[in-house]
Amino acid sequence: HPNVMEFIYSEEEGSYLVGLAAALQAKEDGIANPRFGFIGGVPGSTITKFEMGYVQGIRSVFPNAQIIDYYANDWGKPELAKAQAKNWFDSGVYAIFSAAGGTGNGTIAQAKEYRAQGKNVWAIGVDSDQYEEGIYSGTKSAVLTSMLKRVENSSLHVLNAVADGTFKGGVIQMGMVDDGVGYSTANPELSKKVIEAVEKAKADVISGKVKLYKTYKDALAAGAAPAGLAALDD
Repeated sequence: HPNVMEFIYSEEEGSYLVGLAAALQAKEDGIANPRFGFIGGVPGSTITKFEMGYVQGIRSVFPNAQIIDYYANDWGKPELAKAQAKNWFDSGVYAIFSAAGGTGNGTIAQAKEYRAQGKNVWAIGVDSDQYEEGIYSGTKSAVLTSMLKRVENSSLHVLNAVADGTFKGGVIQMGMVDDGVGYSTANPELSKKVIEAVEKAKADVISGKVKLYKTYKDALAAGAAPAGLAALDD
């Protein structure tokens, strides 16, 4: 359709940043062998981009990190994510990133409960900044950071194209270089040192110095992701 501009996002890039941030925060907390979890909605190539970016971010800090995943096969069942998150947190998982729509709210709910009890566990938000949703006391939030899709920048892109007469239909990739994806620094507990390191990594992704794999097949072949994950490439 010549009158439709469709945006696709480089989810693996924003997810790389949140994986990196969680791993660096764990390192700063002095956790020797932190474990990490990923919760997906329905498996498929788009959610795999989130998972692969996250895994590569973690592994850039802890090359042998144990990463476990779970697919709820549903976008609207927070109770499934909450039960899985409880199970994982109880077994020593430090942070869980959910790319599962409303299902992922269960991860945040469990992380809030546990942080309120003084347990050092985190949820990682997706698409928009979920810092507020993670608040359990004052400014304290159980959402360490969120992988952001900056939809407002896509809208701006369209409006500018219309305004200056350059609007063309088609598919537009919104990556970090276009400020289409990113991560949130809203949580005051996300350390300044971690943010500095993530900003440096962001520049390396933009310059192409850091190459990210979008499919499980490619990440596995490159040794960038562990075997045994439930991610699907189709």
